[in-house]
Amino acid sequence: MRTSLLSGAAAIALLSAPSAVAQPPRVTNGRLVQQAAESNLPGTVRTIASSQTEPVWIGYAAPARPGDHEMCCTGNGYWSGCGLEPDNHTVTDRTVSGGGTAHLEGDQTLMVLLRVEDKAVQKIRTFSSDCQLDAGSRTIYWLGSVNGADSIAFLSSLLNGNASPDAGRSGTVNSASRFSSAALAAIAMHGDASAVPALITFARQDPSTKVRGDALFWLAQRAGEQAAAEITAAIEQDPDTDVKRRAVFALSQLPKDEGVPLLIQTARTNKNPVVRKQAMFWLGQSKDPRALAFFEEILGKK
Repeated sequence: MRTSLLSGAAAIALLSAPSAVAQPPRVTNGRLVQQAAESNLPGTVRTIASSQTEPVWIGYAAPARPGDHEMCCTGNGYWSGCGLEPDNHTVTDRTVSGGGTAHLEGDQTLMVLLRVEDKAVQKIRTFSSDCQLDAGSRTIYWLGSVNGADSIAFLSSLLNGNASPDAGRSGTVNSASRFSSAALAAIAMHGDASAVPALITFARQDPSTKVRGDALFWLAQRAGEQAAAEITAAIEQDPDTDVKRRAVFALSQLPKDEGVPLLIQTARTNKNPVVRKQAMFWLGQSKDPRALAFFEEILGKK
């Protein structure tokens, strides 16, 4: 699975002035090369990728959504740092490049790391700004601070895969699924307001049921009336039952004062028995008094 960087990215808007100055990450077991993003993010990534003969990582910082928790070492981390490469389970060099800079507590900065191989972005990973990264003997090209809206537009273009016929959708089903999940998660973690309309577009229009369902989940994490409206619209209008089920789960992720009434309404009125059953399941998980009253009402009718 790969997203080509050699064509099609030029249509993305030029990179705006960054909203904050990002300190370089702390890197072990690898080389950190600082390089400015120049005139635009996709062009800079494309230039770096086209000159590589072996896998490298390209990273940058963007404003994170306020209130997001620390994102370090999900899945393959260990005590001394977060491993970027899948097989670097041990540390052979604990020397820190990038000056070992300490990041301020409460810093709302997201690090986006792109793994480039065969001149294409193969993986997307996100970290908090204070995470120490084990590069697995690879080079990390660090671009510094990037405007949030431009980062979201770039990540959306990778997910859209509009640069080549097989971009973003090729390879194994599992690799394509992981790539789309990582791209949507990265978009949702941005603090820029353009993250919500980007997620809405994927939830409404993407041909993949997996992408539509994941976009609904991340919309629920953003919460708000707009997210609730999009999720309920998907329950009613999306043609795929699996997406409807994912949308019901997304309702359960909303704040309870929003989600529980919508789940009750769905369980009470939706014509799809699978959807109604799913709504009742998540109502049961909510442990909310309103859910109990609804179950007492339903059981009392029998």
